[in-house]
Amino acid sequence: MRIATWNVNSIRSRVDRVEGWLERSDCDVLAIQETKANESQFPMLGLNALGYEVAHHGLNQWNGVAILSRVGLADVEIGFPDMPSYGDPPAHEARAIGATCGGVRAWSLYVPNGRALGDPHLDYKLDWLEHLRRAAGGWLSTDPSAQIALMGDWNIAPQDEDVWDMAEFAESTHVSAPERDAFRAIVEAGFTDVARAHTPGPGVYTYWDYQQLSFPKRHGMRIDFVLGSPALSSRVKGAAIDREERKGKGASDHAPVIVELADV
Repeated sequence: MRIATWNVNSIRSRVDRVEGWLERSDCDVLAIQETKANESQFPMLGLNALGYEVAHHGLNQWNGVAILSRVGLADVEIGFPDMPSYGDPPAHEARAIGATCGGVRAWSLYVPNGRALGDPHLDYKLDWLEHLRRAAGGWLSTDPSAQIALMGDWNIAPQDEDVWDMAEFAESTHVSAPERDAFRAIVEAGFTDVARAHTPGPGVYTYWDYQQLSFPKRHGMRIDFVLGSPALSSRVKGAAIDREERKGKGASDHAPVIVELADV
């Protein structure tokens, strides 16, 4: 079974690339983020024709998460328990969706960006991650044998080698101690970064900004991850970052992260 995560940066702009990638990659379950579409705008027909069921949560032209599966899609859940809201008035954003696919409880997560050190959005990000930790830890406490995949754009580079030059990020979000601590807390709750052992750094990234020739200069960040529960992690037999998908006209600024699971 092959699962993957990909921030597509607008599904309407890149559905042709997504469909083509699904055909080439032989992916069974794809978690996507930043769909930038509401429910009526999501282009499902081509994906359905390829054999994928779709669960999507999108409210407007911002955020948006989805799960595509050709191995079943059941028990869809919008948001995790007690997921924080943001804004004035506070509202829940389209940042989390879960579904059971081929025996795996898959989550597509789009962690808040944080914007800047000292910004209220960073407080929101940290609160969001803490509530995710509580929810995910609770799932494992209830069922230690659960196969859970927390997949998505985490907007955190948890290690220094996950950015092209730490000096460039000295006063930035994504690498701050509180953000890294929040990521580490989810790992310590029982989850494993299952792709890193198969895609070791340094110089291995999942995101490259569109500006300043970041991609050809290899000025990237590793911020997209699949965190697996113990039962899921034990099935991992390989992983890859499809850097080629960042190339060419109309590419997302993120690359897919693919994880290969042994059959059970």
